[in-house]
Amino acid sequence: MPHNTWLIAMLERKPRMLVAVALANKMARGLWAMVTKQVDYRTPATMA
Repeated sequence: MPHNTWLIAMLERKPRMLVAVALANKMARGLWAMVTKQVDYRTPATMA
């Protein structure tokens, strides 16, 4: 199963520009969490 399942599902249901804003928001929240907690990026665990 691809890593970008969330993105593909959103693109099937919503306009591209809305998905672009949602993806930017999702990335910004992750970056903000890393900066405030002072941690490095960890690769998400893959589902078995």
